[in-house]
Amino acid sequence: MTENTHTTQQRTGTSGLVLGTALALTGIVSGVFYAYSTSVMLALGDTGDRTFIEVMQRLNDRIQNPVFFLAFFGALVLTGISYWQLRKTAARWWVLAALVLYAAVFLLTSGVNVPLNDQLAHAGDPARIADPGAVREKFEGAWVAWNHVRGVLSIAAVGCLGRALFLYGRYGRYGRTTQPAPAQDPAYFSSAAGSSASR
Repeated sequence: MTENTHTTQQRTGTSGLVLGTALALTGIVSGVFYAYSTSVMLALGDTGDRTFIEVMQRLNDRIQNPVFFLAFFGALVLTGISYWQLRKTAARWWVLAALVLYAAVFLLTSGVNVPLNDQLAHAGDPARIADPGAVREKFEGAWVAWNHVRGVLSIAAVGCLGRALFLYGRYGRYGRTTQPAPAQDPAYFSSAAGSSASR
């Protein structure tokens, strides 16, 4: 095995690992948003105003942990790296689509959901809020709606990365850059065999 072949195999393994990890982390983040949309917020919707505010304040505080941040930021970083690694392959457009979709998720979270979380936190102790209904009304509808949006976007990003991984697995690190060799005419093999026999 030559040194160039060994280097190519190392690059191939690294590209696949980065793409697969980006897919996994994006899937984790989309799962969090999906869980909020399909269970957490539905359950909280049936609670009283003070209970809703208290639980959301706790959730918003607890989700700020290294494990979630690793997935949330790591998905964006690794998808970007994967696009750079696969920029000359058939998978690049799917990775780019995933990068754009997840970047929208990132900006939406940072620009809409997090500021809403901060507003809710600044409302203070739910037991001391004079009008908890008004605080909840200002938060709940917008937060839930935009969580649905970022959930759909992140799931779409997962789909794009999954397609990219499929193409990567089929065509490899460098993609299919050449057309398959045309099949040889059977007559060619017959004449070649006859020529060999005459010798």
